[in-house]
Amino acid sequence: MSAKASEGRLRGDLAKSLWDGVFFSLMVGLGETYLPAFTLALGHGDVLAGLVATVPMLAGSILQLATPRAVHRIGSRQRWVVGCALLQAMVFVPLCVASLLGALSPFWLFAAASGYWAAGLGSGPAWTAWVPSLVPRRLRSSYFAYRTRAAQAAVLVGLVGGGLLLNLADARGYPLIGFAALFGLAALFRLVSSWLLAAQSEPNRPAASERPLSLVTAFVRMSGREHRQLFAYLLAVQVAVQVSAPYFTPYMLGPLDLSYGQYVLLVATAFFARIVTLPFWGRLAHRLGASALLWIGGLGITPSALPWILTEDLRWLFASQVYAGIVWSAYELAMFLVLFDRLDDEERTSLLALYNFANSAALALGSLCGGWLLALLGPGAQPYLVLFGLSTGLRVAVLFLRPRMRPPVPPTPAEPLGTRTIAVRPSLGSIDRPILPAEPAPKPAERSAGAS
Repeated sequence: MSAKASEGRLRGDLAKSLWDGVFFSLMVGLGETYLPAFTLALGHGDVLAGLVATVPMLAGSILQLATPRAVHRIGSRQRWVVGCALLQAMVFVPLCVASLLGALSPFWLFAAASGYWAAGLGSGPAWTAWVPSLVPRRLRSSYFAYRTRAAQAAVLVGLVGGGLLLNLADARGYPLIGFAALFGLAALFRLVSSWLLAAQSEPNRPAASERPLSLVTAFVRMSGREHRQLFAYLLAVQVAVQVSAPYFTPYMLGPLDLSYGQYVLLVATAFFARIVTLPFWGRLAHRLGASALLWIGGLGITPSALPWILTEDLRWLFASQVYAGIVWSAYELAMFLVLFDRLDDEERTSLLALYNFANSAALALGSLCGGWLLALLGPGAQPYLVLFGLSTGLRVAVLFLRPRMRPPVPPTPAEPLGTRTIAVRPSLGSIDRPILPAEPAPKPAERSAGAS
C-alpha cells in the first residue's frame, strides 16, 4: 500500500473511531442511565429500581470472562466487537415496545438489562486491545485524550437531552412515551456506532502471545500478596459504596419528589465535575504517584453520601454533587493507574476480565445488602438515610484495608489514560473503563538502549 493510501486509511480509521465514541456515548447518556427511572415509572418499586442498575452488570462480567477465548477462536477482535454492539442496540427494542405498552415484568426488565451489560462488557476487553492498535504510538496520547473529551461531551448531551425530553413528556402526562423515545434513540445511536466499528480496519489480529488464561491461572496470577491486598481493598470499597449508591435515584424521584429535570441536573453536575477535574488529578498522579492518589481518592469518597443525610436543600445537594464528582474522578483514575502498572501487558486482557467480574460481583453484593435493608425498614425517607449512613461507616472501615504498595516500575503517565464512560450514576458521576495501550510500554532498559 502506498504511503498516501496508508495515510488516508489512518485518517479514516481515526475519524470513524472518534464518531463511534460519540454515538456510543450518546447511547450511554440516553439509554441504560434511565433504566432505574423507567423501573419506577412502571411501578416496580424502589428496591427493584436500585437492583436493575447493578445486578445485571454481573451477567455482563460473566460473558467478559469468555471474551479472550472467544476472540482467540474467532480470530478477529473486530467481528466480536461489532456483534456485541449490534446485540446491545437490539436490547433497546423490547424496552421501547414495553414503554409504548406501559408494562414490562421484572423478569424481562432484568433480562433486557442483563443482555445490555453482557454485550457491552463482553466487548470491552477486545475493543481495548483492538482500537488502540489503529493509532500510531506518537498520536496515541493526544488522540485518546481528544476522543475521551468528545465522548464525555456526548454523554452529557445525551444525559441532559434525555432529562429534558422526559420532563416534557411527564409535564404533558405521557412519561412512558418519553422513555420510548429515549430507548428508540439509544438503539439508533448504537446501530450507527456498530456501522462505524465495522467500517474500521483491523491491522493486527490476535497474536499468540496474547494468550487467554484459564480462570485458575488468572486467579493464581492475581493472588500474590501485593495483588491480593490491592484487590481486597478495591472490592471492599465497591461493596461499601454500593450499599447506598443504587438507591439515590429512587430517593430523588421518591421521597425528595424531584422532577426529571431536577434529577438529571443533579446527575449531570457530578458527571461534569468529574470530567473537568480529571486533568488536574492526572498531573497530581504524575507528581505524587498513583498510590498516593488512591489514598487521596479513597479518603475523599468516604463522606460523599453525608450531605444527603443532612439536608434536602437543592443548593447544598448540587454542591455535594460537585464534591462527589471531584473525589470520584481522583479515586477511579488512581484505580486505573494502579491496575495498569501492576498487570503484565500480555496477560492484561484476561486479568482485567477476571478483576471486572469480581468487581461486578462486589457491586451486586453491596446493592443486594442495601436492597434487603431498604425492604426491611419499610417505606419513607428514613430508610434511605440509614443506607447513606451505613455506607459512610463502611467506607471509613475500608480505609484501614488500604495496602502499602511499592512504587510502580514504569513512571505514572503525566496525562490520564483515555477512558470510556459505560454508565452514568447519580452519586458517582459515571462508571468508566480505561482505554489501554495496544502495545507494551518500553521498559527502562529498552529506553536506555534506544538512547545510546
